This record gives sequence, structure tokens and C-alpha cells, in this order.
Amino acid sequence: MKVLIVEDDPAIAANLYDYLEASGYEVDRASNGQTGLKMAVSDSWDAILLDLSLPRMDGLTLCRKLREEAHRDTPVLMLTAKDALDDKLAGFVHGADDYLVKPFSLKEVGARLGALIKRYRGGVATNELRFADVRLDLTTLAVERAGRVIRLQPKCLHLLRILMQSPGRVFGRTELETEVWGDELPGSDTLRAHIYTLRKALTQRGEAELIETVHGLGYRLVAGDTDAS
Repeated sequence: MKVLIVEDDPAIAANLYDYLEASGYEVDRASNGQTGLKMAVSDSWDAILLDLSLPRMDGLTLCRKLREEAHRDTPVLMLTAKDALDDKLAGFVHGADDYLVKPFSLKEVGARLGALIKRYRGGVATNELRFADVRLDLTTLAVERAGRVIRLQPKCLHLLRILMQSPGRVFGRTELETEVWGDELPGSDTLRAHIYTLRKALTQRGEAELIETVHGLGYRLVAGDTDAS
């Protein structure tokens, strides 16, 4: 998934860039409003992180132009040092989808960004996830593959849900560990062990492997046989 950062503070932009890239996002950055607007409308983005106070065009103007002139509905998470209610309301009026006040936690940015993208893609409304011949019921948490019931421990179930929400996307190891274990990050081999267990459960009857290891990055769901070493 592609995320555009429009932020003029080099340190903040670098932290956001590194965190999102490590989480498996494809990231680009603009350091002023004019460039940010040009990039926002010249490419397709899954979300935009937009600072409010920008040189050459402020964030409110950029967001308004993105909505009213370019007619883009890309999710916008506005980042600002201003925490007054009027400032927040102005952001929403001009087309922002969510609002974070600086200083903020990178984990919260990641969580809010994921929620925005999920709503944008319609992932919130459905009560089940499907990929290839695998079905996950989000209400009962029942898992089936080609009609075969698969019983998973909670952590493996959580991993499967995350992977099935965005098939094909590479999820970074740090992102998966944070999503599943929260602040109490596991040992270095714990995620690998859970992925192994999940793979084994999904392929117990010789079915095609669906979880691919992207070496040096993380994991993703792919259709057909993969090199899952």
C-alpha cells in the first residue's frame, strides 16, 4: 500500500517514513504544500499523512483542493501541533478524515492509518474475509479451507486475519509483532514459530502454500505455490 507524507519538519518526516516503510508500506514524501498537492493528484495513494502548517500552501488549503478541485477521496490523516477544537473542526470541514496532535506515537499513527485504509477499501462492513479457498468468519472466528475446519490458537488466528485483510501486501515483521503482541514484543523467533504453525495448519492436507516469506521484509498472502522458506 502506498502512503504520501506531506510534512516540512525533516525529523518528523524521517521518523514517519522509516516507521511506515518498516511496516511494509510504500512511502514517498513532500516537504511543502504545493509539491504535496501535485504528488497527491498525480498518483494513486491509499492514504495521505498531512501536516497542517506547511510552506507554500497550508494543509487545510491542500485538503480542500484535493477534495473540491481534484475530486480525490484518498483518506487524509491530518497531523498538527494545534489541539484547539476549532482547529480540529476546520480540518474535518476541509476534508480530513482523522486528526492527530503532535507529539504523537508512531504506533497510533500506524493504527489510525490502518483503520482509515480499511474503511476506504470497505473492509469494515464485511463480516468475513476470503482468500483463495480460505474463509475467516469475523463474527465467530471460524476458519475453513475448502470446507475443512481449521482450529487455530489465538495468536495464529490474529496473524491470519491481518494477512487476509490485505492479500498481496507485505507486512513487516515489526508491524505484525506490534499488531499481535502489542507493547510486549516477543522474542526474535516467536513470530517465525507462529507463522510456521499457521502454515502447517493451512496445508495439513497438502493444500497449496499461501503465506510467502519476503526475505528481509516480512510476510504476505499469495495465491498458488510459493517458496515459503
